Amino acid sequence: MHEITCPHCGKAFKIDEAGYADILKQVRDREFESALHERLEAAEKAKRTEIELAEARVSAKLETQLAAKAGEIELLKASIQNTQQVSEQAKQLAVKDAVGAVERERDELKSGLERSQLEKKLAEQSLKDKYETQIKDRDDAIERLRDMKARLSTKMVGETLEQHCETEFNRIRATAFPRAYFEKDNDARLGSKGDFVFRDFDGGGSGSGGGDSEASTEIVSIMFEMKNENDETATKKKNEDFLRELDKDRTEKGCEYAVLVSLLEPESELYNTGIVDMSHRYAKTYVVRPQFFLPIISVLRNAALGSLQYKQELALVKAQNVDITSFENDLDTFKTGFARNYDLASRRFQEAIDEIDKSIDRLTKVKDALLGSERNLRIANDKAQDVTIKKLTRGNPTMAEKFAELGEAASE
Repeated sequence: MHEITCPHCGKAFKIDEAGYADILKQVRDREFESALHERLEAAEKAKRTEIELAEARVSAKLETQLAAKAGEIELLKASIQNTQQVSEQAKQLAVKDAVGAVERERDELKSGLERSQLEKKLAEQSLKDKYETQIKDRDDAIERLRDMKARLSTKMVGETLEQHCETEFNRIRATAFPRAYFEKDNDARLGSKGDFVFRDFDGGGSGSGGGDSEASTEIVSIMFEMKNENDETATKKKNEDFLRELDKDRTEKGCEYAVLVSLLEPESELYNTGIVDMSHRYAKTYVVRPQFFLPIISVLRNAALGSLQYKQELALVKAQNVDITSFENDLDTFKTGFARNYDLASRRFQEAIDEIDKSIDRLTKVKDALLGSERNLRIANDKAQDVTIKKLTRGNPTMAEKFAELGEAASE
């Protein structure tokens, strides 16, 4: 709330922000109109003064010349009257010649006066046209200022500038950018976000969701930021104050260009001339006024169309690289699985080999035992084969006698 004291009654009263702003607007408009009328009156007064001075100079010059000629005529007349010796014919001839010369000079002065009057009229008309042109230019400037002020106070402050740009783009979206993506940047996962992201694609895919990477190629991408201030803003910002953050957003969101749509620094001749390239500060960054919002999109898009073929080839190479990467990933997965199964099989195989070795050891022992038994059997057999009657009866008379009896009985 603001407190205002009436200059007539001295009574103080309070009004809200809207009322205070309206009173300030009325005072500013009144002061502007008053200053304009004062300058117009001063210009009109200067014009009248110049015209009066020109008329005075011409009149004074003509009066001086006429006075000089009148004096010459009087001198001639006096000379004629004083010349008594000259004949009447000579006097008449002299008078006629003098009068003719004077009349010719008079006619020349008259034509000179007419020319001076015509020049004066032309000068007056020229001054009038000049001041009328200046007045018209000032009226146009006043209308432009009033229009800009009205726009600033009604629609281009804060978020309304974003709405204005979005509306302007949507008006021509269907005809100029049918496959384009133009939406607010709502992704703040990395700590900051711009106002709008623009992406346009070739004839393969849809632009509503960012495009189909297999069917379309991105032509151009732009990160937009919109900035404006009220006239009453205490701390005035500059366009360069926002370029660093805008460049950061452009990089984080993978956009090729960055554009600041700004109404800041309204008196700057640099920014009022058109599209300002800020690439010397930040790569592929531009600053424009709102009226150049659509032209900057068209300029960047048309410039990018020249490199569309290279982008398509790059996208194809990337797709091939993705296929190769998928193949390599599948191969690595297969190799990992195969290695795991091989490791398991190798451990099982080694266990089987160990068991076989153990069995071989046991069979070797059995073999050795069998070989030992066979050797003992062979020795026993050899011993059995070596047994004879003589060896059995040697030293045993009883057995010798019995075997002899058995031999005799068998012979009978």
